Amino acid sequence: MGLFGFLKKKSKEDPEIARRRFLMEHGRITDGRILDTILNDRSQEVAFYTYTLNGVDFESSELLTEEQRRDPLKYAPGAKIGVRYDPRNQGNSMLD
Repeated sequence: MGLFGFLKKKSKEDPEIARRRFLMEHGRITDGRILDTILNDRSQEVAFYTYTLNGVDFESSELLTEEQRRDPLKYAPGAKIGVRYDPRNQGNSMLD
């Protein structure tokens, strides 16, 4: 390995991007419900949602993308929503 090869850092993928990519490729979809949406201190909209798998209730939250923010009724409190989850770690989920 040359000097430049040693100094060159490998670019690592953002863990959140890797998690979302994994869920898109391997996740299963279930029904969920939006509990609430709020603006955080950075003016980003956060959706809180719940879903049930095998009798266990899960709650999670997610920053909404710009595309998701364009459809406020879809993410309004009480709205039914698809949730993509990891079948091996059912608490790992994202809005579909």
